[in-house]
Amino acid sequence: MADETAYPEGTAGFLFEMGVLKNAKRTGWWFTGNNNPESIAEHSFRVGIIGAVLAMMEGVDPAKVALMCLFHDTQETRIGDIPHIGRRYIDAATNQTVTADQVSAAHPAVRDGVQRVVEEYEAKESAEAVVARDADKLECLVQAVEYRAQGNTLVQDWIDTSLNSLKTASARELAEAALTMSPLKWRQTFLG
Repeated sequence: MADETAYPEGTAGFLFEMGVLKNAKRTGWWFTGNNNPESIAEHSFRVGIIGAVLAMMEGVDPAKVALMCLFHDTQETRIGDIPHIGRRYIDAATNQTVTADQVSAAHPAVRDGVQRVVEEYEAKESAEAVVARDADKLECLVQAVEYRAQGNTLVQDWIDTSLNSLKTASARELAEAALTMSPLKWRQTFLG
């Protein structure tokens, strides 16, 4: 068994690296003229919430889904948020490879646990991974609806692409609801 006391700096370093996601912007929104889009951390937070909600609706493990959602874009501290059009021209390391490097000096339990979560998400095979991936797409759709409500008329491609990629009935149901309501409609419940 590895000496677990030898890993605090590597684990703490991983935590500091994850803080980069609070400052790194989601670059795809730049194509719509949005010069100050959400950060990767903001996106990942809501993906986690959506993932847990979808998991509850779909009858799978919400904690496992939320964990996958939380780690689904952590690699972007190293490779950035490459827009889909850019992926055509760049040969980047796999998310599993980046993750392995990110946690290589971390506590063994952290290293193994984070890698296992990312590997399951990337494999796209478990019910939880399918729900987590739907959460990522649904969050993009919800964000696009919010940007559209703010007057950005160039987000329809993001809405269409996200909607067409949803696999679960629950994600499609929530997407349809999001598309037919104001992002602030939830306030009416309490404001009368």
